[in-house]
Amino acid sequence: MTSDNDTPTTAPKAQASGLKWRHSFAALGPEFYTELAPTPLPAPYWVGRSRALARELGLEDAWLESADTLAALTGSQPLAGSRPLASVYAGHQFGVWAGQLGDGRAILLGDIDTPQGPHELQLKGAGKTPYSRMGDGRAVLRSSIREFLCSEAMHGLGIPTTRALCVTGSDAPVRREEIETAAVVTRTAPSFIRFGHFEHFSYRNQHAALKKLADHVIDRFYPDCREAKQPYAALLQAVSERTARMAADWQAVGFCHGVMNTDNMSILGLTIDYGPFQFLDTFDPGHICNHSDEQGRYAYNRQPNMAYWNLFCLGQALLPLIEDQEDALAALESYKTVFPEALLARMRAKLGLPDAQDGDQALVDQTFRLLAANKTDYTIFWRRLGNFTPHSGHKPVRELFFDLESFNAWALSYSERIAQTAPGLRADLMRNSNPKYVLRNHLGEEAIQAAKAKDFSKVEALLTVLQSPFDEHPAHEALAGFAPDWASSIAISCSS
Repeated sequence: MTSDNDTPTTAPKAQASGLKWRHSFAALGPEFYTELAPTPLPAPYWVGRSRALARELGLEDAWLESADTLAALTGSQPLAGSRPLASVYAGHQFGVWAGQLGDGRAILLGDIDTPQGPHELQLKGAGKTPYSRMGDGRAVLRSSIREFLCSEAMHGLGIPTTRALCVTGSDAPVRREEIETAAVVTRTAPSFIRFGHFEHFSYRNQHAALKKLADHVIDRFYPDCREAKQPYAALLQAVSERTARMAADWQAVGFCHGVMNTDNMSILGLTIDYGPFQFLDTFDPGHICNHSDEQGRYAYNRQPNMAYWNLFCLGQALLPLIEDQEDALAALESYKTVFPEALLARMRAKLGLPDAQDGDQALVDQTFRLLAANKTDYTIFWRRLGNFTPHSGHKPVRELFFDLESFNAWALSYSERIAQTAPGLRADLMRNSNPKYVLRNHLGEEAIQAAKAKDFSKVEALLTVLQSPFDEHPAHEALAGFAPDWASSIAISCSS
């Protein structure tokens, strides 16, 4: 097997991969998309490959080593059986109706049969489309590496997400704030349909197309909704509940999405469109990871409410099908129950509490206040807490805090809560709930800078630990350390 910077082999050809295509989205009809070919990039090279994902998709290892596959996944030659297209959608961006949007730099190749069922393959950064507006249709190496690594990191954490099969690069220049080089991410998901797809047809009063889209989503992904008295209200409720559980996952692990516009919200409750994301270093509830978000709309502590706001927009878009506004509001109401229950369950697991007791929410709230007041490293605190016992002295945890009086008060409350829990059971629960490794901004930045010099070893190392972030990985211990001082100066914006 070659490494990512080795010269790829010439066989087997991408055309001989045995991919079985379905093209389910294309079957919806031409009002949903524009067919077009990707725009080639010169002299492509491998940057990173998720061989674990390739195997999950049923792809042979040799296929992901081929020069023909490299060319196909960079958009430089057709992938036999694919049917490239860019879909149209709309959306609210930073709370403002933006009108028609669409796949401005992503081209869907179609969906393939996999052991997990049909999955769509999409090339992000594969060239201009009719929906690019003022954009160039390209992605840069910097943002592509971030998306590749974070997609696989979120999957490793057990958080619903689109996946990334590989990143390919080219030295073709792309202008952002400065001249950078081009890259393409091959993404996969059961579907890339967004809230904005429904908004597009609803706002244009194209109710037949809206119904066709909703029926497609129900029949393919939410078949139980078909049996409901009001299938479209049932769909809204099911999406609300999936989104609530996803938002709870984000909050529990300290993930900030950064740009939760309705066109960046998956109808399947998947984390989608990794741009100005960040995992918290120190715990700051009001942290804004996106430097383009001047009002802090998508700050960490506002994400749950923004998810609900986006679901409300989806509900408005589905009203022509639901008809009764009360039914739509009732469907949305489930979010308000599912989210807090899901978050509390995740926080109990992080605290090592296998059972539910009165007062657990108060303990969680006390923990968050303590972390915020002491600006404690979020990931390291939870990982070290796994070795806490009421009689250990808990020095590794204590040394994370400067307000020892507050820490001691919290430690007493926590010790009382875990007194009746078997230490082994609690430790196992915490070890599987509190990752040792997350994709901190500075780690991504170091991998990007090395990749610009054609050194992809840091991408490989990060991928290794992020795909199994709860394991120790002693050879990569440095990747689990505190963020350096310079990390706070990293600016991540919508162009990232």
